[in-house]
Amino acid sequence: MEPRRKSRPIRIGKVTIGGDAPIAVQSMTKTDTRDVKATTRQINELAAMGCELIRLAVPDAAAAAALAEIKKGVTIPLIADIHFDYRLALAAIEHGADGLRLNPGNISRPEEIRKVVAAAKERQIPIRIGVNAGSLPPVAAPGHTVAQRMVTAALSQIKLLEDLDFSLIKVSLKAFDVPTTIAAYREIATKIDYPLHLGVTEAGLPPAGIIRSATGIGTLLYLGIGDTIRVSLSAPPQEEITAAYEILKSLNLRQRGPVLVSCPGCGRTEVDITAIAGEIHEKISGLTKPIRVAVMGCMVNGPGEAQDADIGIACGKGKAILFARGHQIDIIEEPDYITRLLEEIERL
Repeated sequence: MEPRRKSRPIRIGKVTIGGDAPIAVQSMTKTDTRDVKATTRQINELAAMGCELIRLAVPDAAAAAALAEIKKGVTIPLIADIHFDYRLALAAIEHGADGLRLNPGNISRPEEIRKVVAAAKERQIPIRIGVNAGSLPPVAAPGHTVAQRMVTAALSQIKLLEDLDFSLIKVSLKAFDVPTTIAAYREIATKIDYPLHLGVTEAGLPPAGIIRSATGIGTLLYLGIGDTIRVSLSAPPQEEITAAYEILKSLNLRQRGPVLVSCPGCGRTEVDITAIAGEIHEKISGLTKPIRVAVMGCMVNGPGEAQDADIGIACGKGKAILFARGHQIDIIEEPDYITRLLEEIERL
């Protein structure tokens, strides 16, 4: 795994992005922002799962005004997602947004950007330059790839902000196509030191959307690129948080909640390992403390994997070996596999 790219730190509300800060997990509300009660409830549900930054659509003045009431009921920073009308960015700042996301494909007039930057600078509110392959500004770049056009759009917007003496900048370059996304981030990572927000846009429904996101985001993180991530799914946003942490856990970048190691089952398996693993997963999915649990179905790889876990069980015909912290602690009968394993998890 490559060393993490050095980026300059910025703060969005109370959350530090970039530098040596942990890679932050972000999502976006799927409620109508003008519905304060529903939006506040969803944000708090996501925060309880580990969401650290939340983006909200601000399509009109009423949505911008709702930010003030929403902010009173939540604990994580609010990022206002602004398109087309720079005045909504000004209103979002006025009503307490902790950050802005602007798309250079649809807010590009320098005089409008200047007004937004002046307000953001006064209140020290970061701006994410959010480039999306589906809404690139028109440029005369014959022969350029989509990734190159994305980088050009981002660099142009960065220069505009820098010329206004503004450096509280975060950048994203998202496409549905994974190779395009990776190419764009790899190129811009060599040209700027601002923190980068990673994502594969419009990734689709689970499980395909999770796989696509994990491939793109995971590759970039392995290359040392990225400071915040969002898994964009056509699904409840809670699934985005779960997937994001699974990506981070798989690369040993962050640990939150359990990691379940379970074998796929084969002709050697003498128990219903899928049912056992499924029940264990359901029982431990609400845990927030990191713990590695192994549920193995035979004596070939089972003892080794179970021994390496914090808690593990290697199942054979009628009996199973229970391990804790690398040591065998019990031999249990088949009817007690799940109960005994859960008891030991609770004890730890």
